[in-house]
Amino acid sequence: MERPELPLPQLHAFVVLAEELHFGHAAARLGIAQPPLSQQIRRLEDKVGHELFTRAPGRVALTPAGSELLPAARRALTDLADGLAAARAVGGGRAGRLRIGFAASLALTVLPGLLRTFRDRFPGVDLDIHEMTTAPQLAALHDRTIDIGLLREPPTEETELGFATVLSEPFVAVLPSTHPLAAQRTVRLAQLADSPFVLLPRAVGPTLYDQIVGLCTAAGFAPRIIQHAVEWQTVCALVETGLGVSLAPASIRRIRLKGVAFRRIDPGTSRTRVAVAWRKNDRNPLVGRLLATIGQDPPDSPAWSGR
Repeated sequence: MERPELPLPQLHAFVVLAEELHFGHAAARLGIAQPPLSQQIRRLEDKVGHELFTRAPGRVALTPAGSELLPAARRALTDLADGLAAARAVGGGRAGRLRIGFAASLALTVLPGLLRTFRDRFPGVDLDIHEMTTAPQLAALHDRTIDIGLLREPPTEETELGFATVLSEPFVAVLPSTHPLAAQRTVRLAQLADSPFVLLPRAVGPTLYDQIVGLCTAAGFAPRIIQHAVEWQTVCALVETGLGVSLAPASIRRIRLKGVAFRRIDPGTSRTRVAVAWRKNDRNPLVGRLLATIGQDPPDSPAWSGR
């Protein structure tokens, strides 16, 4: 289909004249003199190949050709205005789509408040939320299938991604409620040496996994891991069955299972870090908007010039 080359000033002049049906009134509304208005209309008629208005002393009327063109001209101007507004909103970080990956346990801590605040501030933004463990989030950020990651214990050797801590929390012992240590308010880590463990697989969160194993090693034992589960909710459910014990971030206590006891650990100085992750070269202004929402300022970059 051939694309007509119609300058916007001609189309705008045509619509205004069609509404006013008076050259003087239309020219005043457009902020131009009558001769330039007449020239614009003549040029448009030349492109159409037919007159769009009948002209008589004191009277201007649309021709059948003009009446046919008017609805399309109005739609074109409206669509263009809407398109410009939408482009400005997206470019300014007030609209568009933001894809967020999050670790399931963060639904118990930072995620609900973050999403609620962001939606209140930017109601025109569509949020596309994906539940993912740490390693898949890192891969998705590199593959550009998500824009923001909310994860635990980001890697230290990463160069293409930026990270900022949003929360740190201690670890707790996760015990069956029938376990002898469940009667204590605080569990010394060495007391777990003879218990089997249920943990996340190392592949889904290597740094967190190594941190938990390191806690046990520092207490004088290597944990005997008999079962892995990808999500903390599943870990707790397996602990409830009496399969074993675990060490987990303290926010896991919000998972309410009658057969599970959560206890402070000694020593309790080690903490797990929750971080927001993003591509350093990402030019999506919505990334900067979300980082600002959680009080994190990304490095100076044209990517966030719309803030």
